[in-house]
Amino acid sequence: MLAEELIDLVKQIHQLKTETQTIEVKSAHQGCPKRLYDTLSSFSNQDGGGILLFGISEEDGFVPTGVYDAHDLQKKVTEQCNQMIPPVRAIFTTVEWEEKVICSAEIPSIDLIQRPCYYAGAGKYKGSYVRVGDVDLPMTDYEIYSYEAFRKHVHDDERLIDRADLSYLNKEELESYILQMKKDRPGFSKLSEEQIYEMLSIAHNGTPTLAALLNFGIYPQGFLPQLAIIGVVVPGTDIGDLSEDGVRFLDNKRMEGTLSDMLEEALLFCRRNMRVSTRIEAKTGKRIDTTEYPINAIREALFNALIHRDYSSYTEGTPIQVNFFINRLEIHSPGGLYGRMTVEELERARPDLRNPVLATMSEFLLKTENRYSGIPTIYREMKEYGLPKPVFENRRNEFVVTLYNQKKKEQDLGEEQSIVEFCKEPKSRQEIADFLGIKTISYAMKNFIQPLLDTNELKMTIPEKPKSRLQKYYVEN
Repeated sequence: MLAEELIDLVKQIHQLKTETQTIEVKSAHQGCPKRLYDTLSSFSNQDGGGILLFGISEEDGFVPTGVYDAHDLQKKVTEQCNQMIPPVRAIFTTVEWEEKVICSAEIPSIDLIQRPCYYAGAGKYKGSYVRVGDVDLPMTDYEIYSYEAFRKHVHDDERLIDRADLSYLNKEELESYILQMKKDRPGFSKLSEEQIYEMLSIAHNGTPTLAALLNFGIYPQGFLPQLAIIGVVVPGTDIGDLSEDGVRFLDNKRMEGTLSDMLEEALLFCRRNMRVSTRIEAKTGKRIDTTEYPINAIREALFNALIHRDYSSYTEGTPIQVNFFINRLEIHSPGGLYGRMTVEELERARPDLRNPVLATMSEFLLKTENRYSGIPTIYREMKEYGLPKPVFENRRNEFVVTLYNQKKKEQDLGEEQSIVEFCKEPKSRQEIADFLGIKTISYAMKNFIQPLLDTNELKMTIPEKPKSRLQKYYVEN
């Protein structure tokens, strides 16, 4: 980076008094920190990488301490970078600020097919780290497996379910599917039944695949008990909230069967637990019922969860979750986004397919087209309903879709837009309340700041400590 950019970054960290997802500070005034491996790994393993800032003391309130020797520091940091697999190529910048020498090391993100980056001395399973807020955490076995599965093109929907055999599949539905596949494919029609089962990834040597069991199984959960959908209705805004008479869940249902069965049952569950408003069209006198959330948006979100969730042995004990709250609907899908896809690209990019066999079967069995139109449909349906934009979150080991049911008043929309403009530079709760002319910080938090956080229009400088007195809010560029 340029010297001017480094000075601006140092000033920002000094003002915020916190590390971030992409910034780690080290004092380094008495020597080079001896163990940078965790941060080198976590920064290398996240999109965008990160920056190590040497010469800033976190313990003393993020004041400049300077580095002991910029030349020797860069040499020793490079030695640690070379002990990573693959080696890390840091880019150094040195400046003088408040009569102290500050040094930065930009750690670039490595390509997805090379991840995880880890410390050679600890090995892959103990030396791989992920950045969460301002903390470096050891990667789980599942997170490491996810990288390897993408690199090696492992598709868990094709894995064999050893305890099952073809007698556990619905023969009529299977034959109907195969007949559909034979249409307009003269060569394919000449294959034997066993060859067809192999070609369509239905079975290998008489043992069905996970995809076949989930789509044609008579009772798939007999072999895969947690590959189901759990639906709950909460009488509040958080899990654990109780109703006035002490009830934790207003409705609670487990949905099983094939993917088609689960999709249908989940939609029925959602319909049953949504408020419905009715209006009479003035010209025709026709009654029009409008559900709390657009059904098409819910269907697409559920479909995506069923088809694109992680089906590896690491997550087969985790069901899909449908959680109704008084202000929103959340759909939790096990496993984060697959491959190179990011949340920002969801609406416009063609994703890598985690489960290609399930996706192909779904075109026939779930009466849908594999055209990658699900996310745009959710955006469009929510907009037509006059509801806030859907929120997509790629959390650690799960993907979450959130739909909000509250239509915003024009006055609130104007005030929220002004907050967004105001927070181009990080602002505290008090600063935002003062800006709005609101005396009660809790009111400003509940009615203005939190809704913008919920829709990802505002970000927190300390996301892992949401109630910190040092917390500030900003708009991500």
